Amino acid sequence: MADPKGFLKVQKRELPKRRPVPVRLMDWKEVYEKQKSGELIRQAGRCMDCGIPFCHQGCPLGNLIPEWNDLTWRGEGRQASDRLHATNNFPEFTGRLCPAPCEASCVLGINQPAVTIKQVEVSIADMAFSNGWIEPHPPQRLTGKTVAVVGSGPAGLAAAQQLTRAGHTVAVYERDDRIGGLLRYGIPEFKMEKKVLETRLGQMLAEGTRFRAGVNIGVDISWSDLRARYDAVVIATGAMVPRDLPIPGRDLDGVHFAMEYLVQANKAVAGDVVDSQIVAEDKHVVILGGGDTGADCLGTANRQKAASVTTLAIGKQPPSERIEGQPWPTFPTLFEVASAHEEGGVREYLASTVEFLGDGDGNVRAIRVAETEFLDGRRVPKAGTEREIPADLVLLALGFTGPESDQLIDQLAIPFDQRGNVERAGDYQTSLPGVFVAGDAGRGQSLIVWAIAEGRAAASAVDAYLEGSTELPFPVRPTDHAIAI
Repeated sequence: MADPKGFLKVQKRELPKRRPVPVRLMDWKEVYEKQKSGELIRQAGRCMDCGIPFCHQGCPLGNLIPEWNDLTWRGEGRQASDRLHATNNFPEFTGRLCPAPCEASCVLGINQPAVTIKQVEVSIADMAFSNGWIEPHPPQRLTGKTVAVVGSGPAGLAAAQQLTRAGHTVAVYERDDRIGGLLRYGIPEFKMEKKVLETRLGQMLAEGTRFRAGVNIGVDISWSDLRARYDAVVIATGAMVPRDLPIPGRDLDGVHFAMEYLVQANKAVAGDVVDSQIVAEDKHVVILGGGDTGADCLGTANRQKAASVTTLAIGKQPPSERIEGQPWPTFPTLFEVASAHEEGGVREYLASTVEFLGDGDGNVRAIRVAETEFLDGRRVPKAGTEREIPADLVLLALGFTGPESDQLIDQLAIPFDQRGNVERAGDYQTSLPGVFVAGDAGRGQSLIVWAIAEGRAAASAVDAYLEGSTELPFPVRPTDHAIAI
C-alpha cells in the first residue's frame, strides 16, 4: 500500500504553506497555497500497509483512504479520484472543512505524525476538477417517483445527488436566496471559496437535480402540502437554533449571534448590498466561544479591520498532546492554531461572561468577565475575579441547540427526541411514512463528514422505501458512532 518504506524514509509531516498574513488579510481568498506535487506524493507514500486501517473507522463515510493514498503515490490521479468519490460525494468540501478524525486514528499516528490524509483528499478533488474528470452522472432511467429535499447544506445535497442518480426526480428547497446552506453563508471565503461550491452544483444541475432557492418550507409552502406533492420528503434543515447567553445586558445593541454576523459578511463578499450590516471595522470585538465558528468570526473581523479581537472560552485551554483519557485511535480534544488565530487577536480561557455593559444609549461598551471555577461539575464565575473587557461588538459563537421545531410540530406533528432533534428510526424515517431526516436536524450539531454520510444513508433508505430495494450504499445508521468521534 503506497511506498512500503515511505513512513520510514519520510517521517516529517508536510502541509502546504499558508499565504503571508499581511497579504491574505487584504482579500477573502483561501489562505493555503497549492502544495508542490513532490511533497504530496511523498506524504501519500507515508501511508502504511498497516493491516487494519483504523482510518476507515475514524471516517464516518468509510473513505478508502489507503487505496487513494496508494494511487496518488503511483501517479494514478484519475483512479484516485474514482476511489475517493466512491464513498464521498463532496471531497472538495470535506478536504477543506472536516477536522479529519481519520488522521486521529491513523496507525502511523501512534508514534509519528499522522499521514496528511485531509490534504491528499482535497488535492485529489481539486486535480480532478482542474482536469475535467468530474463529469455529470445522470440516471440511465427515471423511476417516475419524486422527492423533496428541504435544506441545501451538505446532508441535503448528498441525499439529493444520490437520489437523482438513482432515477428519482429530486427538488432541493432552500429558504436562502442561494443554494448551499452553511456551505454558502456560514463558511467564510478564506476557508472555502464559493467557486468550489458552484462547480459541484453545476454537476448536480447537469445530472437533473432541481434547485428551488428562496422558498421557505413551512411559510411559502406548508410542510403538509409538500408531503402531499411528493412521494418522499427528506428533512435536512440542520441544527440552526443558536445557543443563547441570557445574562444581564443581552438586549443591548451590538450583541449578536455569530451566524447573523457571518451570513451578512458572506453576502457582502458575494457582492450583495446588505442593509444595516454588522461590521467589525474599528471596533473592539469580543467573541464568546472558542470553536470553529468563533475562529471564522475572528478571521472575518480581522479582514474587516477590527480595532481588536478577543476570543473567550469558558473552559480550560486544551492540551497540545493526547491525554490518557483520549488514547489512540479516539478523536482527541487538542489546542489548535487555525489560520485565523495566526492573523491577530487574543485568546483567553477559563473566562466566564457575567454581564454585558451598556453606554447609556443602549449600545454595548464592554463585558464583565470572571475566572471560571468548577463546583460540583459546574462551571461558574469565581467571586472576586471580575474585570471588564472593552467591547463594541460581541459575537455569540456558543454552538447550536437543535433544529427549528415549531412548524414541523404544528404542520406535521413530528415528534422530537429528548435532545431536541427530529425523532427517527434506524432507517432515517420519522413517524410519518415517507418523511425522512438526515444530518444535524436528526443528529444534532456535528461534523460535515457526518452530514454527508447521513445524507447518503438517508438516500438509500428513501430509495428502498420508494422502490422496495436499493443499490445505493448505506454507510451509517443514526445510532452509529465512528471510533474517532
